[in-house]
Amino acid sequence: MSAHHVTVTVNGEQRTAEVEARKLLVHLLREDFSVTSAHVGCDTTQCGACTVRLDGHAVKSCTVLAVQADGAAIDTIESLSGSGDAEHPLLSAFRGHHALQCGFCTPGMVMSSLELLQRERNPSEERVRAWLKGNFCRCTGYQNIVDAIRAADGASTAHEAEAAGPGFFGRAVWRREDDRHLRGRARFTDDVRPAVAADASHVALLRSPHAHARIRSVSVDRAVKMPGVVAVVTGADLADSVSPLPTNWVLPGMEVPVHRALADEVTRFQGEAVAAVVAGDAYTAADAARAIEVDYEPLPAVTDPWRAAQPGAALVHPELGSAAQDGNVVFRVPIYAGDYAAAREQAEVVTRQRLRNQNLIPCALEPRSVLADYDDRTGKVTVHSSTQSPHIIKRMLAEVLSFPEDRLRVVAPDVGGGFGSKLHLYPEEVLVTALAIRLRRAVKWTATRSEDFTATNHGRDHVQDVELCATGDGVITGLKATLYANLGAYLSGMAAGIPTANCSLMLTGCYRIPNIHIDTLGVVTNTSRVDTYRGAGRPEATYLIERMVDQLARELSVDPAEIRRRNFIPPEAFPYQSPALFVFDSGNYEHTLDTALGIVGYEALRREQAELRGQGHYRGIGLATYTEFTGLGPGRDNAAVGFAYGGWEYARVLVLPTGRVSVHVGTADHGQGHATSYAQIAADVLGLRPDDIDVAEGDTATVEFGQGTFNSRSMPVGGSAVYECSQKVLAKAKQFAAHALAAAVQDVRYEAGVFTAPKGADDGRPGNVAWDDVARLAHFVPDIPPGLEPGMDERVFYDPKGLTFPFGTYVAVVDVDVTTGDITIDRFLAVDDCGPLINPLIAQGQIHGGIAQGLGQALLEGASYDDHGLLISRDWTTYAFPRAQYIPRLETAHTVTPSPFTCFGIKGIGEAGAIGSPPAIVNAVLDALAPLGVTHLDMPLHAERVLAAIRRATGGHGTAGGAP
Repeated sequence: MSAHHVTVTVNGEQRTAEVEARKLLVHLLREDFSVTSAHVGCDTTQCGACTVRLDGHAVKSCTVLAVQADGAAIDTIESLSGSGDAEHPLLSAFRGHHALQCGFCTPGMVMSSLELLQRERNPSEERVRAWLKGNFCRCTGYQNIVDAIRAADGASTAHEAEAAGPGFFGRAVWRREDDRHLRGRARFTDDVRPAVAADASHVALLRSPHAHARIRSVSVDRAVKMPGVVAVVTGADLADSVSPLPTNWVLPGMEVPVHRALADEVTRFQGEAVAAVVAGDAYTAADAARAIEVDYEPLPAVTDPWRAAQPGAALVHPELGSAAQDGNVVFRVPIYAGDYAAAREQAEVVTRQRLRNQNLIPCALEPRSVLADYDDRTGKVTVHSSTQSPHIIKRMLAEVLSFPEDRLRVVAPDVGGGFGSKLHLYPEEVLVTALAIRLRRAVKWTATRSEDFTATNHGRDHVQDVELCATGDGVITGLKATLYANLGAYLSGMAAGIPTANCSLMLTGCYRIPNIHIDTLGVVTNTSRVDTYRGAGRPEATYLIERMVDQLARELSVDPAEIRRRNFIPPEAFPYQSPALFVFDSGNYEHTLDTALGIVGYEALRREQAELRGQGHYRGIGLATYTEFTGLGPGRDNAAVGFAYGGWEYARVLVLPTGRVSVHVGTADHGQGHATSYAQIAADVLGLRPDDIDVAEGDTATVEFGQGTFNSRSMPVGGSAVYECSQKVLAKAKQFAAHALAAAVQDVRYEAGVFTAPKGADDGRPGNVAWDDVARLAHFVPDIPPGLEPGMDERVFYDPKGLTFPFGTYVAVVDVDVTTGDITIDRFLAVDDCGPLINPLIAQGQIHGGIAQGLGQALLEGASYDDHGLLISRDWTTYAFPRAQYIPRLETAHTVTPSPFTCFGIKGIGEAGAIGSPPAIVNAVLDALAPLGVTHLDMPLHAERVLAAIRRATGGHGTAGGAP
């Protein structure tokens, strides 16, 4: 293909390049000019992450050919941070309003917003939300972005919180992470360049177009002959050198299907990789992958977990020993407590329902990416990966590739959202690393958005058959449920634990239910793997019990708030032994419920609802109360349920001779603000300022050990590790200070960076000594007392005492247009209790983001498959993604019930919003439609689904469940 000479001005500097006619402007910026702030988040021009200014106007640079930009001036977010200039007002507003989390969407969001502000003065909130329809964000829920844009134009102002007390814990400190994102200096995996740039090769994968097919033959002859192709490999080429991918959660008696990096004989889901091409650039690699010829024999496919569990269903893994008897069911886990049969026989009310928790695609804005850089001099490999768990990935890569772990380094640089989908080992991580070792060079693969939809883990996907029994006054006496949980075609790292430990053991929610009879079936199907997605089992459990509690209230004509009060676990019962396995640490459920009802004016809302119904308006008020567990551990409990995971977290606190502190933690941030929060914790223990403390994580060469970030565990477990380790450092610092002050250690006092001791005889020694001086003494004092080693460098492996159980109450107020099925959210309130807040600004951002994803599940999102097992929802043109105009203004509040198990009593908060919001919305819509006789709806509540239910109900057919 012929080359074209292009000259452009990028951020005021003239640049030139020779490009192919097909090259996109975004790739010119990223690959030729190393301007990587223009991010590639999709392949359908939907997400807006690549937005730049072209001759003064915002454009998506994936929609412009490089040759079309010849002679143009291009500005990216870097242009707003000129050397020596004051910070641009829009950047300051984004920082002050916590308008970014992972930061992947931020440069495009800023450049798009800049155009709006230059066109219009003081745009309204509605106008800003409409403008942002072409810019996606998965993390923030948009509200803080909207506020920041309006603030930049003078509508409002944000200020960093002043100290309310002597410490930094509990203060809304601005995030230190934001600076690099706002200046275009972030480094996501696809931004990283290998040590020797000339050695960089790119991988493209040929993926199966079938959901289930036998591979008759693979011909790579045409591909290997194409110019620029370095290598082509198939499953057969790797069979002897690459072991199957392991799973970390194996239940007793469970068979684990073999999962290889490349399919060799049978493909079991659309998008499974069959062959890989390594070439000098991504365009050539993609061309060569399309030249590979595969002869497939299509096989029957099944994608619904209930249907896959039925006798006679097409077998996904007929080679399993259990397949002859159990079909596609790879495990059955019974959880029985009390005597459900007796409870049901004595019950005055029994209510039943089949519920569907649909398949969801996590849609982190940054597609997965892997760069494996082989150092031919040392024989070491550095793997950059967009992962939530670099240490776990390092260990598993070493095992699968039989490669020495000490020669392997895994780095999670900036990660553009994860939500659980980037937690586990993927075939691409194995494949790219294996190719780098084989070819002794750097190899990179970055998913397209279409690949990400088919090949990245999905979430949820349960069919739940439920029965609830109660007394006539609404006291719940028993719960029976059979759960059909989709695991996908292969078992991902925690797949077995999500429907069992995470969901089944949490089905009783906030309620005292003495008799339970729960059966969980793990079912393999011809879909992408299904594993952790924000909440990971707890949303499924909360949806089940909250829907059923509302259904019970409706059958008994009892107010939904009152039915909950009658069944809550009382505060004095904590620590509470649930009928399943868990011990709930602390809770005060009625307090959060009363707080929420007071904020929304519940009684007045009910009176207004009655008046509106008399006028033919259908308003609904939905409640959901939830509890979940965070801070997964301790290790002994994990082992008891088959999870090969230690449960601990690692922290190291190192004081340099200058007094500066470096905190290393084994978690991995992907937008949660860890560096800010950990610095706040350490600063309070050490009597310093957060600015005196550096935080490192996400690099196995810097942080020796770690478990990663998931289950909202970073603050309860990682934060507790930092707290304990900081205490150890302070204790040693007091020993050095006592030596310097000629005082007993117990007499030394420390405050605000100064050690003091009672003044004794006048021996010339000072009565106080500063932190920096103690740090210097610890490294250089010649007369260190016996038994005291030089330096201040401590390590902690913190194993939690138990799980923490945050909780809350969510209230949704909706209006339903019964002529169209459209739903309008008039009000949404979240009252959460995660113990004391380390940083209220960050906590609120986590709640906003979780709610947006929960509203997405309730109203918009759902992966659909056709009768052949092919994914209909193949990208953002066919999968409804929550945009700014879909999310209402969110109200949040907190109550505080500390945990007895963690430092400061903290609990996790990152997943709460995604847990409580779906049932609140669905309960609200059903409440609105109750006068019409609509008693059941499955998510997502698309207008056509709502309208169909109304028509069935008003036609006398009802909508109460039915066959799948």
